[in-house]
Amino acid sequence: MGYIEELREIVGHRPLLFVGAVTVIVDDMGRLLLQQRTYPKGVWGISGGLMELGESTEEVARREVYEETGLRVDELHLINVYSGPEHYVKAENGDEFYVVTVAYYSEGYEGKLNIDPSESITCEFFYPDELPTNMVKSHKVIVDEFLSKHYRKGV
Repeated sequence: MGYIEELREIVGHRPLLFVGAVTVIVDDMGRLLLQQRTYPKGVWGISGGLMELGESTEEVARREVYEETGLRVDELHLINVYSGPEHYVKAENGDEFYVVTVAYYSEGYEGKLNIDPSESITCEFFYPDELPTNMVKSHKVIVDEFLSKHYRKGV
C-alpha cells in the first residue's frame, strides 16, 4: 500500500493536498508523447503522477514516465507549477484533494515504449498541430503553455 492509500485510511474522504509531477516528452522529430489513459477511459494526457514520501518532484517525474511508458528521461526542464482552487478534484469514490503539479519537459529519453496496461491503453507521439482533442483539461493547459513558451520545432 502506498502513502496516499495509507493516508486515506486515516482521514477518509476529507480534502487533502497532494504534490505531483508530469513530463512532456519531445522526440527528435518535435512530436509530443501522449498517453491514452485507462482512467478516465480513452482520454489523452501526459505521463505523471503523485509524489511518494521522500521523493523530489524530479524523481516523481522520472519514476512516473518509466512506470507508464518504459522510457527513461534525461534532463528535465521546468514548464511551470500549477496550483489553486481550479486544481480541486472530487473523485468518484468521494475522495477530495487539491493537487500542486510541477510540469517538466524533456527532449531526451532512452528505451522503447513499454505500456503499462493498468494505466494506459496506448502511448503515441503527436505533432503539435495533430494533438487529440479529448485531453485531460489540466494537461491541455500544460501542453499549451509548453508549446507557447518552450517548444522548438524539429528539436
